[in-house]
Amino acid sequence: MKEKTSSDKNLAFALRAFAHPARLNILRVIAQKCNGNCCCNDVTESINLAQSTISQHIKVLLEVGLINRKSEGTKNCYSICYQRLDEVQADFDNYLKQQIIEVVSDERK
Repeated sequence: MKEKTSSDKNLAFALRAFAHPARLNILRVIAQKCNGNCCCNDVTESINLAQSTISQHIKVLLEVGLINRKSEGTKNCYSICYQRLDEVQADFDNYLKQQIIEVVSDERK
């Protein structure tokens, strides 16, 4: 088996952020309801979770770079980082294609 590359590790890190339903819901709220610029209060009003739980999930999304934070006075507001989403999608697509190529070439041997 081939050793994991740096890009594999980065992809796995990003996919773990997508692997929780609450984080997917947070992304959806930020993207749709708040027109891409959403304060934590807006998210907590839309999702039936404690503010502290939502903050923990937002921290994960920030660490992976899927959302951006902008301070507005005493509030932190969030927006989707569409460039990072595109990168993750491209990395995932490339990963899947590469796996298919390896399987097909192994079957032909």
